[in-house]
Amino acid sequence: MYLSVKIAAFGNERDVFSEESQQPPSLIWSYLGRSALVSQVDSSSLSSTHGQNPVFTEYQACVFGNVRLVVHDCPVWDIFDSDWYTSRSLIGGADIIVIKYSVNDKTLFQELKDSYVPMIKKALNHCSVPVIISAVGARKNGVPCTCPLCTSDRRSCVTTSEGVQLAKELGATYLELHALNDFYVQKYFGGVLEYFMIQSLNQKSSEKVKKMKKMQKCHRVQPPQLEQPEKMPILKGEASHYDADLHSLLCCCPCADVAFWSEDLSTAVEAHKVILCSVSHLFMLLFEVKSPAEIRDDSILGTAQSLFAVETGDTGSPVRVMVKDSIFCSCLPDILHFIYSGAFQWERLEEDIKKKLKDPEKTEQVLEKVKCILKIPGLNTVKDCRSRRIKRLYNTSLRLFFNTPILADVIFKIQGATVPAHRAVLVARCEVMAAMFNGNYLEANSILVPVYGVSKDTFLSFLEYLYTDSCCPASILQAMSLLICAEMYQVMRLQHICELYIITQLQSMPSRELASTSLSIVSLLKEAKFHNSDCLSTWLLHFIATNYLIFSRKPEFQDLSVEERNFVEMHRWPSNLYLKQLADYRNYIHSQKCHCAVM
Repeated sequence: MYLSVKIAAFGNERDVFSEESQQPPSLIWSYLGRSALVSQVDSSSLSSTHGQNPVFTEYQACVFGNVRLVVHDCPVWDIFDSDWYTSRSLIGGADIIVIKYSVNDKTLFQELKDSYVPMIKKALNHCSVPVIISAVGARKNGVPCTCPLCTSDRRSCVTTSEGVQLAKELGATYLELHALNDFYVQKYFGGVLEYFMIQSLNQKSSEKVKKMKKMQKCHRVQPPQLEQPEKMPILKGEASHYDADLHSLLCCCPCADVAFWSEDLSTAVEAHKVILCSVSHLFMLLFEVKSPAEIRDDSILGTAQSLFAVETGDTGSPVRVMVKDSIFCSCLPDILHFIYSGAFQWERLEEDIKKKLKDPEKTEQVLEKVKCILKIPGLNTVKDCRSRRIKRLYNTSLRLFFNTPILADVIFKIQGATVPAHRAVLVARCEVMAAMFNGNYLEANSILVPVYGVSKDTFLSFLEYLYTDSCCPASILQAMSLLICAEMYQVMRLQHICELYIITQLQSMPSRELASTSLSIVSLLKEAKFHNSDCLSTWLLHFIATNYLIFSRKPEFQDLSVEERNFVEMHRWPSNLYLKQLADYRNYIHSQKCHCAVM
């Protein structure tokens, strides 16, 4: 397919002052006859036809060797008035537009400027078609004008400045051709025209290459698109109710082992030694958890002696503590509420005591005693005590009594070993143990309680969670064992924590490690289902389906039930359809003897 360049030329460059016999050939004809780039010029390649439309002449030639050049020369501007469709078609189909006029025909130039230039601009419609304006002829009133400011020939001739202004309106290239000789036609006009021809051919070649590439791309077999895997189920965590659990001990007081009495024995408030000692060194001293030598703080020793008196009672019954200060004793329920709530709501305690006593001096005395109860030995001021100690919570304080015989009132026997614990913490944190120790069960009156179906390490991790509200399994298998223990004792939040740990560990495991690990994901799935861990079992099924190519090659894959296998096949990634499309594409690439870097 040969390239072609179409030129539309408008206007009459003939000199009105010259006779018809003396008129030189037209500018276009002169260029085609003189240009060295026009080859094989003969009657067939350089012709003038007036067939269907006599208002323009069509020239055909061959330039640049094999480029077909088609020129439509319209010397009469009337074509814009008589046949707007034809003139618009000529401009729309042109690669280059040439506008010619004689510098000695001011009337025709003015008509061109006022009437036909707006039509040409409308037909161009902001198209980037190069326009050449050629001012032809030598001005008759003297030396040809070369000064843009010249006004000597303004009335009879078209000045240079007027031609330049017209070129600016059209965004055109302005040329002055004083004669249609070899210099002006071939080198000057021809040089500019051939430059725009080359630009047009380059643009057409570029568009042709783009079109061919686009067609090749459309016909080329495209690689299959791998869809994204299904989103994994989201496991929502459960908020901690640690403070609420321990505060519930104060409301119903199960397993109470201490009772505070007023001096007249009119009122009594029950509490739990392990809770009190977890936040106060004074109570540790009072209940002989620590000795005065270990406390070594005179203010704590003095407050304990002046405020409380411990009475020895029957073994198994709560220890009686006499409160020597009646005002402090009346505020004791509020103080215990503050301690059991985590010992950090100091402003609320202040407000409650102010409302009860309605005496600022007495209120300050009671608050100073509370500060001393919460004081850390060695601190110089109660202000330091308030700023550092009051914000401490049980999950750090109760850790001191985890797996220690201090104040313990129950011992678990497991795998030949013994684990001491405190009934108050167990009852507050675990409903199953609350029923076991408060109901009509053998464990309610037993100090030694056997534990079956769980290892010692797992049970210790379980108790650590009850005491501290946190756990940190060392592995996925340990987390699964702890999950089973949590399900056995119905501690749902611990079960969710273990589920989240297992999911997080599996998600962070690289594909290579997942393929080589000896950990059986199918076994985890079976255990999760057996122990009613619905969230984990659903997630594991999706995990197996998402990593189908890894798990389908493992022997454990055959242990899936029919229902589980159907689920995995339905949600597998990548899908069967994609693998078939991928195989077809690879076969196509192989048949084309190509290599795909991506595959």
